[in-house]
Amino acid sequence: MVGVEGDPIGIMSPEAALKIAYDQGYDLVLMAPQAQPPVCRIMDYGKYRFERDKKEKEAKKKQQVVELKEIQLSCRIDTHDFETKARHAVKFLESGNKVRVVMRFKGREMSHVSIGQEIMRKFEEACSTVGTVDKAPVLDGRIMSMVVSPVKTK
Repeated sequence: MVGVEGDPIGIMSPEAALKIAYDQGYDLVLMAPQAQPPVCRIMDYGKYRFERDKKEKEAKKKQQVVELKEIQLSCRIDTHDFETKARHAVKFLESGNKVRVVMRFKGREMSHVSIGQEIMRKFEEACSTVGTVDKAPVLDGRIMSMVVSPVKTK
């Protein structure tokens, strides 16, 4: 059993420990039930729960959730459309999200995969200031995709 200030009191029966805790106006909290003998502590349980919840909220605030945003391109994309999608990708990367760039080939476009690779390379260059390629462009069936992640800022 551990006291209010963290000082060890000793081994005793649960009834005696409860009596000591309630006489001091505190609660008896089981801290390590798997230990031999189990470790109990005398403390104000309400205050302990409040502090624990407060620490959890702080940890949650500091945690950053990274989403995977998707941008779709085609191998017949015009320059202005390409620039607009690149600006959107840069905005996503600056806010800390990953970007998945997808290019779907329809019909006879499959014979022009090299054009798609060139567009993907241009997209990579457009995002190079704020992002790095995590997964290089890969052709999977009729879909070519790559993943760009934000650059770590110090």
